[in-house]
Amino acid sequence: MTNLQLVMNNTRRHFLQTTAGAAFAVPALTRASNLNGRGQHACIGVGGMGHNDLKNFLSHKKTNVVAICDVDSKSLAAAAKLAPEARTYSDWRELLAKEGDKVDSVNVAVPDHMHFSIAYSAVTAGKHVYCQKPLCHDVAEVRLLTEATRKAGVKTQLGTQAASGFGDRTFIHHIKSGVIGKIKRVVLCSNRPGAIEAYRFVGPRPKDPQRAPEHLNWELWTGSAPLRPYAPSIYHPAKWRSWIDFGTGWSGDIGCHVFDSTWKALGLTAPKTMIAKVQESWKKSKVRQGDTWPQSDHITWTFPGTAMTEKDEIMVEWFDGLIYPPEDVQALFPGKPYPPESAMVIGTKGVMILPNGQMPILLPAESFKEVQPPKLDPRNHYHHFCDAVHGEAKNESYFEQTGPMTEAILLGTVAIRNPDTLLEWDAKRLAIPNSAEANKMLRRTYREGWNLGGF
Repeated sequence: MTNLQLVMNNTRRHFLQTTAGAAFAVPALTRASNLNGRGQHACIGVGGMGHNDLKNFLSHKKTNVVAICDVDSKSLAAAAKLAPEARTYSDWRELLAKEGDKVDSVNVAVPDHMHFSIAYSAVTAGKHVYCQKPLCHDVAEVRLLTEATRKAGVKTQLGTQAASGFGDRTFIHHIKSGVIGKIKRVVLCSNRPGAIEAYRFVGPRPKDPQRAPEHLNWELWTGSAPLRPYAPSIYHPAKWRSWIDFGTGWSGDIGCHVFDSTWKALGLTAPKTMIAKVQESWKKSKVRQGDTWPQSDHITWTFPGTAMTEKDEIMVEWFDGLIYPPEDVQALFPGKPYPPESAMVIGTKGVMILPNGQMPILLPAESFKEVQPPKLDPRNHYHHFCDAVHGEAKNESYFEQTGPMTEAILLGTVAIRNPDTLLEWDAKRLAIPNSAEANKMLRRTYREGWNLGGF
């Protein structure tokens, strides 16, 4: 039996039949299919990026934020000042159970390991869902959520905000228009200054339990992950991305931003293979390999070619941390320094580089003086999702589109955990047939009491 079959078979034994199922029970949707007037929205996770999400949903002219939720009472109190009429919750399960048909849509802005549980519960209850990236923590979760979304027929959107910007949309337009010819190679990177010091924790995790502060419900924060001893400053609110239990590393997080426009422009599908090189100090430490993501890595995927590529295969590379794109690639960009967070596509007629969140640059510049950017309307990523919920726009970065991209990115994180090993990918079977060890990393077992959807 394949991994996918296992997940799907387990799903058929609906989670409401389990001991924990009652906590996840939510009424069926009765509102969102026939919206009139203002949409009723709930924000799940309102600290950090979730606070920004809340402000954007509040500013949409046809959206009412009627409920907010966070496991940190300080974050919840700050959000309540922005949305004083919203009902407040510390447990997202309680929010979904009590709000029921009062809510049309939700957004998910919590650590990666809880994305699937919340988004899947909302989607299967008929809610429209906006979810921060990455879509899920594990490959198998992504596949199941994507299929559930397709079945539910709801509007969805991944939190790749730059996807709605002029830069990303212009980049896609130029590739699809053949401005730089057929694409031969793709180089993605994120070597953001200060990121290693600010976001990438070496570990090890503390062994002695500490009492979490009164404002933080640590058990709810941990959710489906193993219940690790609490320690200040290394998990909540920001460093959780560094830990394998809770985050997906830098490539899983920022990779979704950097890869998104290239994925859409080339029309990529599931990769054939992936391999990763990693920071030597991480590779030599068994403790770090079990706890934290490396601070630097280089992932190479081989994808089937498309109508936009020169050959029947195309190589896509990712570089982050202290591992930089090779000199021959950097030499294609005339300025210094090379854009530290960017996507470069090398075509048969030229090169284009997209610094993250900026406008693309065509190279060599003298060859593309006559090329004009397309005429595009300004777009707010959050508002575009809300407009799609109301049937007034075609949503961007929907799960059926970004799910396969997220699968590829998370397969890259599996490669990171199995460095220097060429991994083969069987997308149909949801399996890595040439590595039993890597295959185990496609899905995790949830902590008892948090089982959902077969996990």
